[in-house]
Amino acid sequence: MSEELLLNVTPRETRVALVENGVLQEVFIERTHKRGIVGNIYKGKVSRVLPGMQAAFVDIGLERAAFLHASDISNVMVTEEGNLPDEDQPSDIAELVRDGQDILVQVIKDPLGTKGARLTTHITIPSRYLVLLPGNSNVGISTKIDAPEERQRLKDIVSALVEEGGNGYIIRTVADGIDEQALIADQDFLCKLWGCINDEIEKVDASSVVYEDLPLSIRTLRDLVDDNIEKVRVDSRETFEKLQQFSRQFVPQMTERLEYYPGERPIFDLYNVEDELQKALERKVQLKSGGYLIFDQTEAMTTIDVNTGAYVGHRNLEETIFKTNLEAAQAITRQLRLRNLGGIIIIDFIDMSLEDHKRQVLRSLEKSLEKDHAKSHITEVSSLGLVEMTRKRTRESIEHILCETCPTCDGRGSIKSAETVCYEIFREIIREARQFDAKNLLVLASQDVVDLLLDEESASLAELESFLDVPIKYQVEALYSPEQYDVVLM
Repeated sequence: MSEELLLNVTPRETRVALVENGVLQEVFIERTHKRGIVGNIYKGKVSRVLPGMQAAFVDIGLERAAFLHASDISNVMVTEEGNLPDEDQPSDIAELVRDGQDILVQVIKDPLGTKGARLTTHITIPSRYLVLLPGNSNVGISTKIDAPEERQRLKDIVSALVEEGGNGYIIRTVADGIDEQALIADQDFLCKLWGCINDEIEKVDASSVVYEDLPLSIRTLRDLVDDNIEKVRVDSRETFEKLQQFSRQFVPQMTERLEYYPGERPIFDLYNVEDELQKALERKVQLKSGGYLIFDQTEAMTTIDVNTGAYVGHRNLEETIFKTNLEAAQAITRQLRLRNLGGIIIIDFIDMSLEDHKRQVLRSLEKSLEKDHAKSHITEVSSLGLVEMTRKRTRESIEHILCETCPTCDGRGSIKSAETVCYEIFREIIREARQFDAKNLLVLASQDVVDLLLDEESASLAELESFLDVPIKYQVEALYSPEQYDVVLM
């Protein structure tokens, strides 16, 4: 499997594309004025405690207060009183925090839609090979490191570091096969960083940021790069030099794979990334066989409908449906990653009568999701033929980053027909004519509505004028939306 990372950097925006065998799989976008805050550490102030929800709202200096649940309060909290040990920690939110209290928190989920950020007091600071757990003496290890001997070797090394420094660690997947000196260097860096953060806590006021996570370009090397990545191409000389500096210190094996791209052709055009991004914003996704998928993203959930479309198969209907569903399972997992869809996802596969076919489609879906960085959970096919799944959501979807709500339809996805608006205007004319002593009436509306009024509905208008005995004039307003109109008394 060949994988490449493409970094497109401009002064206001950084975009990272993960390309697998020439096909775009994931896109990460960070804009200067809208940087994600996941991983940032804040000195927050509790603004409201909600015992009924076992949660609290915390002011961290953002537009909306952030949300902290009781289950996300750890064994160490920086408060005005000091630390609260695990064994003494009460379960009631009202006993854990109080209004006006200062508390050290970390963002685990960006603000999404109308919801504020999600917080935790379980502070974690990631580096290349380790994740620091301040005030915690535990040692965890990635489940993707499956060799028993290697797991034991890494645990022995890191356990010794815990005894020296007192903090706990999680061993990341990329630590597989790494020597002891690299792990010690990583631990030394994390301890120094935590010391700087502690110093900053004393200096800053409440509702202020204490530590900001690395920019997207650097996080790419820290979090996304593994042995499968053959090249990391960057189209900015300045960013390329920063990546080289970071790589030499933390990811030396990647230094030779970094490549500056000076070409005149935009780097994202190398693998048609721009075209794929445009397609990721559309509802309809074509399958190679002729079938297609329909994606509908709402606040509550995302629904995916699978259709055979132009695919008619070769043998029988059941085989046609099975092959379409198999292809759809592969396409769906790619689209989930590309569009960064999270939360509840309902997939309406075409109904299959054979249990073996259902199992194979589910197995194909699960296997494809193994490559996904985000955690997911899939249920069996329901009695209605639906597959329900969840996918962890920590950042906005591509649609929410690149698009905004349509001002014409206000996000409904449809608008009233010109005929409907015409009949609304008739009712408004009757209402105003009866309520006020009008000598003349002027209707202001969009071009399509006025055209319909003066053409197909002209007879109805003549009857209305005769019935009310009031002359009615019409005027086109170019700036009016198709649903907008005004009836003016003259």
